[in-house]
Parts: sequence; C-alpha cells; structure tokens
Amino acid sequence: MIFADEPEAGHPLPQLPGHSSPGRLERVLRAGGFAITTELAPPDSADPEEVYKRARVFDGYADAINATDGSGANCHMSSLAVCALLTRIGYAPVMQISCRDKNRIAIQGDILGGAAMGVCNMLCLSGDGVQSGDHPQAKPVFDLDSLSLLEIGRTLRDESRFQSGRKITSAPRVFFGAAENPTVVPLEHRAMRLAKKVAAGAQFIQTQYVYDMDRLRAFMRGVEDLGLLDKVFILIGVGPFKTAKGAEWMRNNVPGMHVPDALIKRMAGAEDQAREGRQVCIDMIQEARSIKGVHGVHVMAYRQEESVAEIIDRSGVLEGRVPWYPDRDKNSDRKTS
Repeated sequence: MIFADEPEAGHPLPQLPGHSSPGRLERVLRAGGFAITTELAPPDSADPEEVYKRARVFDGYADAINATDGSGANCHMSSLAVCALLTRIGYAPVMQISCRDKNRIAIQGDILGGAAMGVCNMLCLSGDGVQSGDHPQAKPVFDLDSLSLLEIGRTLRDESRFQSGRKITSAPRVFFGAAENPTVVPLEHRAMRLAKKVAAGAQFIQTQYVYDMDRLRAFMRGVEDLGLLDKVFILIGVGPFKTAKGAEWMRNNVPGMHVPDALIKRMAGAEDQAREGRQVCIDMIQEARSIKGVHGVHVMAYRQEESVAEIIDRSGVLEGRVPWYPDRDKNSDRKTS
C-alpha cells in the first residue's frame, strides 16, 4: 500500500485526522488493508548492524516490526534501543513495554522517549515472570499490569499529563496495542479480557500463537457479541513449526500454547516437515483472513525469520500490495526501492 504523501526514508508521515499517530501501521488498518506485522528478536550484542541485518529479511513484507522486550524474561538489547535504531533508517517498529522490569516512572519516560524518536506503535504487556528466564534471581517490579499501563499511556497521549497530574508540553503521538490469547482455557473469558483492554485504551491487538481455527472463530464471535469489532483492530498470531516434535514440545512446555492433535499428526506425516510447517502457517493466514473482525496477522517465526517472506508471499494476502520499506543505500548490500 503506497500513500500519496510518501516521505523520504527516515521521515515521518503526516498525521491524518482521527488518527492517534502518524504511523504506517495505523494508516494501513484504518484504510482497510490487511496488515502484516512480524517480530524481531533483539540481539545479544551492542552492534547496531546486528539489528539492521535481522530487519532486512522483512523488507517489503511487513507493515511494522515488533521489537520484543525481554521476551521469556531473557536479557537482550532493549526494545527501546532496537526501535530507536529501526526508526533511524526508516522502519516502522512496534515497541513492546513489559511491566516486569520497570516502575511507572521509568515506563512513562520510555513512552515519551520512544515517541520522541519516532516510534508510533507501542504494545503494552504485563511480561513473563523472571522465574522463566535466564536471570531467575532478578527482582520483578510489576508496579503496573497491562491494563494500568494502557490507561497511563492514554493519559499521556490524550490528556498531556503524567499519571501524577503534572502536565507535559508535547504529548506522544502513539497507537497503543495489547496482547491476547484467544485459544487458552477458560475460552469463555477471553473476549471479556479483550474488552477490558479495549476499555483501558488498546486500539490494536496482537494475539499469541493461534493453531486452532475453531477456537479462534468462537473467540471472534464473542468479540462481536460484545460489540467490539468496530472498536479495535485484531491481528492474529501465527508461526511455522519446523518439526512435529517441536510442535509437541511447545504444546507441552509453553504456558498458554494450544496445538491440536490433528496439526501434529499432519506435520508428522509430511516428508518435509519444515516445509509442511510453513504450509500450515500459510493455510492459517488464509483462513484467518476470512474470519469477520480479523484485520491482519502477526507472524512470529523465532529462529526462522528468513521464512517470513516466503510465508507472506505464498499466502497471497497482500494481493499485489507492497508494504513500505525504506530506501536503501545503493552502495550497501541492502535492498533498494
């Protein structure tokens, strides 16, 4: 999707009336496009080139790139820093904010700082417990949860003030999102959880992995029954498995992960399980697109980032639309537009 007011790489789009941000992701969603977001695993490094290298594989296939914030309670380069690097060269990032590691003073500062550097999208998360990560001795903060974080972010943006009441001189122009898991039990509570996040300020939702379309359809019917379809943009989380054993391991070891027996059986019966895993992902993207109220997909391909372009291309969901990516230095090995 190309906009008439396309800027030079690294320069922001002008903010349209009725939009919360000048960001491309919000523009695509409000224009009725089927949005594609993906996820960049931050490096264990201080070298910015490692961030750029990981982002290049998504050129032309994603409307925005999430930078995870200590995912799984493991230490990596910060989401704020990754987003700063990505905006520097013109990418549209989604900054993830976890309540696990910072209190409300630090988090409000990060929202202002991220917005000042051109970050237009922020995903508000409670965060994984420290016991699941590589620093179990760390002290968790959890001064806020995802709901109170959304409320604070909305106050900064819409009322130009900190939670303390002190005014700020320039409000962050940010499109706020949250996460949800449509397929974990108790299923009847999932739509209500989403409703609470929308009421707190969530404008878009990126779900956890979805591998059961029947459960997804039930979830979306619940969302519709609550009158939320025109109040929030929902992007469904999808991702490829490499092997049937890998799918089974995730089902048994990752909290909140639901993988149906039929999917594992399909993978196990394939001659090329990795290819079949990508095909499963493609099939789910195509099916998710047909469900009322689904506005896009969030493709998570941990350690398979190079497969995202193939999955998006073969799914056909772009229908000729070319997501924006920045101009590249013609003297480098990066793509040129």
